[in-house]
Amino acid sequence: MLNNHDGIATAGQADGSRHKRNGGLLRRLFRDKTGTSSIEFAVLALPFMMVIFASLETFTAFTAEQLFAHATDTMARKVQTGEITSTTTREEFRTAFCAEISVIMTCSATEAKTPSKLFIDVRSFADFSQIPDALPRMNGDLDTSGFQFAPGGPTTITIVAPTIAGKSSPILCALTSRICAPAGSSMPNDYLIVATAAFRTEGY
Repeated sequence: MLNNHDGIATAGQADGSRHKRNGGLLRRLFRDKTGTSSIEFAVLALPFMMVIFASLETFTAFTAEQLFAHATDTMARKVQTGEITSTTTREEFRTAFCAEISVIMTCSATEAKTPSKLFIDVRSFADFSQIPDALPRMNGDLDTSGFQFAPGGPTTITIVAPTIAGKSSPILCALTSRICAPAGSSMPNDYLIVATAAFRTEGY
């Protein structure tokens, strides 16, 4: 048994000092905030960036759809008033439409003759009930085999239904396009922008 004479600590006091030192070390460890911000950023960065990119993607897609719909209305109005008739060639119509959507898509030099991204269906019908109410598909993909360019004449029921399809769509990332892609599509990253205008032409 050690005595406490001349500043010599007893065994019990020595053990108590060690416990205090160990306890103080643990307390300092738990109180230490060094690197906390870095850890929090590493944990939250991925979901935060996903939300940001999804918001930007949604905004871009919505804006593109609005511009596309405006271009469709502009070209449909020209058909309705007789500015564009059956004497207008398909290439001339497609070139004019490309000029209307130049903000969201630049047509290639061969796009007017050989569609690769922009597909336009202009047809006349005997009755409004005959107008298709769904986008034609084959195996989940856009089916353009029935698309025509036949504006018709005065007082005819006509539709102008353009579609942008392909990887040139104004999408920043593939998050939304993967969700919106048709089931079974062989191109799940593609995003279709579709607009339709149905009207009766004027008696020009």
